[in-house]
Amino acid sequence: MWLVSRSRVLSLRQFRLVISQTRDIHVTSNKLRHSKNIMAHVKENLKPQNFQYFLVLDFEATCDDNKKLHPQEIIEFPVVMLNAETLATESVFHEYVQPRVHNRLTHFCTNLTGIIQEMVDGQDHIEDVLKKYDNWMEEKLLSKGHTFAFVTCGDWDLKTMLPSQCDYFNIKKPSYFNQWINIKKEYAAATSKYPRGMPAMLEGLSLDLEGRHHSGIDDSKNITRVVVELLKKGHVFKMTGRL
Repeated sequence: MWLVSRSRVLSLRQFRLVISQTRDIHVTSNKLRHSKNIMAHVKENLKPQNFQYFLVLDFEATCDDNKKLHPQEIIEFPVVMLNAETLATESVFHEYVQPRVHNRLTHFCTNLTGIIQEMVDGQDHIEDVLKKYDNWMEEKLLSKGHTFAFVTCGDWDLKTMLPSQCDYFNIKKPSYFNQWINIKKEYAAATSKYPRGMPAMLEGLSLDLEGRHHSGIDDSKNITRVVVELLKKGHVFKMTGRL
C-alpha cells in the first residue's frame, strides 16, 4: 500500500508539473505573439528616412549661477549613434573634457550636471577630444559612406557652444557639425505641441526620465528614446538648423 500511495503521489506531482510547464509555454507563446504583433505594427509605421543614422548629441559646459562665464567650455562630449532603420543604438562616443580658462568647476556646475572636478582633471582638452571624435566618425560612418544627421535638444550645442569655443581657441571645426536637427522642432511637427525641454517630450510620449537630467550622456540617451518614439509614429526627420 505504501508503494502504491507513493506512486500515486509521484504521478500527481508529475501531472501538476506537466500542467505547470504547459501553462508556462502557453503564456510564453502568447507573449511572443504579442511582441511580434507590436514589432509588425512598428515596422508598418516606420517610414524611409533622409539619413541612415542619427547622432544624438548633448554637450555640458562650464557655468555659474550668478555670472556668465566667458568663454564657456565643453566639459562633457557625448554622442549616441542610432540606426534609423533598426532603431538600435550601434555605438556611443563619450568623453569628459578638461577646461582651460575656468578650470575649476563651480558648485553650481557640479550640482547641475553631476560632473565633479576629478572627472575633468587630467582629461584631454577640446582639440584632442575633437580629434578622437573625428577618428570615431571616420571609423563608424565616413569611411563607409553612411548618411547621418546630428540631433540636439535646441540649437545651442552646434549653433553657439561648439563654434564659440572653436573660435576662442582657434580650432578648426569639422564641417559636418554645420547642420543639425533640433528635436524640439521635430517633436512639435509630429505632435503639434512645442515642448519646453526634454522632460516635457518624455512626458508627452509617456516615457520616464532615465538617469540624471543635465548629465550629458543620460540626456543624449533620453533624447534618443524620443527620436525612436517619433520614428515609431511614422515621423520623417529633416534638418532644422544650419551654419
